[in-house]
Amino acid sequence: METESEPYVRLATLRQLHTVMADMNTARSLADTLQTVADGVVNGLGYELACVNLVRPDGDLVVAALAGNSAAEALITGRTGSRESWERRLNMGEAWGDLRFIPHTEGWVLDEDDVPQWYTDGPEPRFEDEWHPADRLFAPMYTPSVPGGSCGELIGVLSVDRPRNGRRPGAWGREALQMYAFQAAIAISNARLRANMQRALVRLEREQQALRASEESFRQAFEYAPSGMAVAEMGGDQHGRILRTNDALCRLLGRPASSMRRYSFSDLVHPEDIGTLLRTSAEGGRAELRLCRRDGTYVWVSLRNSVVADAADGPRFLLTHVEDIEERKRRELQLAHRASHDSLTGLPNSAELRSRLAARLCARPTATEPGVVDTIDAAYGEVVAARNASANGYDVNAYDVNGHGFDYRPVPDALGAYDHHVHTVTPEGERDDGTKGLAVLFCDLDGFKSINDRFGHNAGDYVLIEVARRLGGAVRDGDTVARLGGDEFVVLADGLGRADAEDLAVRLRNEIIQPIRVDGRAMRVGASFGIGWAHCGMTADEVLQSADERMYVEKRSRPKAHRRAG
Repeated sequence: METESEPYVRLATLRQLHTVMADMNTARSLADTLQTVADGVVNGLGYELACVNLVRPDGDLVVAALAGNSAAEALITGRTGSRESWERRLNMGEAWGDLRFIPHTEGWVLDEDDVPQWYTDGPEPRFEDEWHPADRLFAPMYTPSVPGGSCGELIGVLSVDRPRNGRRPGAWGREALQMYAFQAAIAISNARLRANMQRALVRLEREQQALRASEESFRQAFEYAPSGMAVAEMGGDQHGRILRTNDALCRLLGRPASSMRRYSFSDLVHPEDIGTLLRTSAEGGRAELRLCRRDGTYVWVSLRNSVVADAADGPRFLLTHVEDIEERKRRELQLAHRASHDSLTGLPNSAELRSRLAARLCARPTATEPGVVDTIDAAYGEVVAARNASANGYDVNAYDVNGHGFDYRPVPDALGAYDHHVHTVTPEGERDDGTKGLAVLFCDLDGFKSINDRFGHNAGDYVLIEVARRLGGAVRDGDTVARLGGDEFVVLADGLGRADAEDLAVRLRNEIIQPIRVDGRAMRVGASFGIGWAHCGMTADEVLQSADERMYVEKRSRPKAHRRAG
């Protein structure tokens, strides 16, 4: 039965509970909250010792806080009991609402389990409701799952010991402890939530700091890169539009950054390189092409693309690296020029001459006997028709006869026929019948050896250079003037009749025989020309040999004394 002082005890207990709950809910951290919960049991509920056992992520319970006994606190704080042992304790004994009381008469079976516990000494109880040193009282703490206080997930267990009045708690004491455990569960859940939020905020802040650092690193790497960099849109109607450029690219193209944003790379690329650019507009694509400067000139660059995602499933951009390779290209062209041109005169050399001549010839022979033309043309027509139907490829590695760009030269079949090939023909007879062909003028200088012998090789080199200049200035644009070696030159002139070729030889000879001044001396050389004609069915060497033979016939036909004068 309740005594007359029971209402006053309840009022004092409520005041203490109010104070400890306020402290419990204002703790700054989870560790402070757990310790405040343990202290509140001692200070507000009248127990001499209290322990907070907290459920860990793996399900076991760890002693997270203890109040009332420093020796016991040092002994068991941080120690762990298995979930299985705790489940056995909470399922045995007397159920006082949500509380679990295990009297000393039954608790001996728990002495050997792995739950951390302390031992207190004391006399045996003298009356029925007196507290025994081996009695155990547990207050499970559950998260409220729905409004109204129904039990949810177990988050911990409060263990209490030694009531100050020496008696087992009555109905009011049990209700107060159960109420306190419920509020402690809320406080611990809130403290955990705050701790998780704080950790998430710290992690988010660190990620944002790392992102800002990464963005700053990218900005500095982008802005201060020694080579050109650009960011362009990828996909959509604005594909390829430049969004951002660095100073190096602006300097390379001589354009301000504000104007660069009005262009895409397709607006700046050389028209001949647009196909290369389109094939490169993909991840990992790279190519060498020409970009237009502000002054209208073009610069060779190496362009490399990488795809960058702005965010997960977000827009994607092209990060383009642009490197100036103008100097390297110039060196490559110089090396290619040296390989195909004479080092002294700058004219195409023998190998380049043969390449240009061979580009105009095919293996199909010229028919000279009656009936042969019809037979070959019929076979040729069948082959052309078959090859057009099968759409065979082309060899694009041949210079045209004028040395300008490349000529798409079909690959010959077994009959020697060529698709879309304009056959080179030879003017027939001694008279000009109106036939135009590819004339090969073989030129050999007369009297050049005496200049070398009398005045030295430097004078001879100067004469060769001047002759090369005069020959180049006397031919049409598109004609080829080449030096075979020594004092031998060859001119390829397409679209000439027999009379045209003879007139050209006369003009060239007249240019050559003009005096050449070397170190104040006037020197003269003559020239002998042989005119050969290239036609399909001949090799380049055969054409040159034919012109060479005609040159020697022409040279021997004139008196030696008159050769230098032309």
